[in-house]
Amino acid sequence: MPLWVLISVASAFLQNGRTALQKTLTPRVGIVGATYARFLFAAPWAVAVVLALLWYRGIGLPRIGVTFVLWALVGAVAQIAGTLLLLHLFSLRNYAVGNTFARTETVQSALLGLILLGDRMHVLAVAGILVSLAGLVLLSASRGLAGGAMNRAAALGLTCGASFAVAAIGYRAASLSLPETGEFLIRPAVTLAFVTIAQSVMLTVWIWRRGEGGIRAVLREWRLESLVGAAGMLASLGWFTAFTMVPVAQVKAVGQVELVFNWLTARFAFGERPSLRETTGITLVCAGIVLLVLGA
Repeated sequence: MPLWVLISVASAFLQNGRTALQKTLTPRVGIVGATYARFLFAAPWAVAVVLALLWYRGIGLPRIGVTFVLWALVGAVAQIAGTLLLLHLFSLRNYAVGNTFARTETVQSALLGLILLGDRMHVLAVAGILVSLAGLVLLSASRGLAGGAMNRAAALGLTCGASFAVAAIGYRAASLSLPETGEFLIRPAVTLAFVTIAQSVMLTVWIWRRGEGGIRAVLREWRLESLVGAAGMLASLGWFTAFTMVPVAQVKAVGQVELVFNWLTARFAFGERPSLRETTGITLVCAGIVLLVLGA
């Protein structure tokens, strides 16, 4: 089995754990606070990994150019937006369904490629998109919210997925713009450290300007947030590494295994019982993504 597949599966598992911890944290510090904690407490871990790798290889920091900075910032802003939307989804839907909406980024990438770039799709890819959309309709209507597939939760989820898709593309471009170092972990690790520091600074300024004591509230929960940061850093390092090895769409497709972890976490950790319609919707989304990959 290719190394990038193993890395992607491990990242999906770690990301599920981090998201579960964030869900526990959100009632204590709010949506913005939980998002802030994710990046603030991941940054020190990311910097430590970079320093350890550079020391181990006996080399200096790779040259960072304008292209790297621009793509990394695009990814950083898009990821903040996606994380805020994802955490807000938890207040509208249950845990497993909220994450499923965010995973539509793979399908959205295929549609945008067709519309904007004229990319041709195999019949299996078209079938995959239709099957995934059917799953989303089931999920959207699973609790009788007004408007069916056009309700607020669906719109937020689709926007969330688009944000994560843009973030992944930005991170891949930023990482690949760095010079080769002979160590496959250094480029993604440097990208991750830069991004988490930038995100921490952006959110610190934002929360400070709001003047609601949000920073103090976050720091009071440092024990739980340290776990969130460590899990988030390891998951992100895995994603960034896989992005430098193969195209984003392939990594994201394998990463859909997180839906299984989400369902298990919702069932056994939070005691939630997804309905038959919700379970069917999640299954259709996963099946559609498999067809999409087979037709790629």
